Amino acid sequence: MGTTLPMTAAAALAAVLLTPVHAGAAAPPTSGDCAAGELCLWEQPEFKGHRQAYELSGIDIESCVALPEGSSAQALVNRTGRPVTAYQSAECAETGEFQTYPGSGTWAPQSPYRVRAFKVWER
Repeated sequence: MGTTLPMTAAAALAAVLLTPVHAGAAAPPTSGDCAAGELCLWEQPEFKGHRQAYELSGIDIESCVALPEGSSAQALVNRTGRPVTAYQSAECAETGEFQTYPGSGTWAPQSPYRVRAFKVWER
């Protein structure tokens, strides 16, 4: 004597089991628009407030780029194709918090600290 699930429950279970799972991979959020080749920073979490966009053509690679004085960012998108390190310090000092984001397309809706500077790496 076997047990059968109602068709709707069986279909739901099959859908869950057949859905591919990618550890740590999530679809990019619908907000946080940032063009390919850009690093975009927002002053508020969840890609809200004033947005600043930087292109590789206007950045010295492997140099500290401070945000304009008095500004900071709490969300970022890296679509530069290169790793970017975001710093709590406006001088890219490693005595404060910092984190590197891959350039393959990284959406960070909430930084764990206020970003005041960044550095784009060659690779």
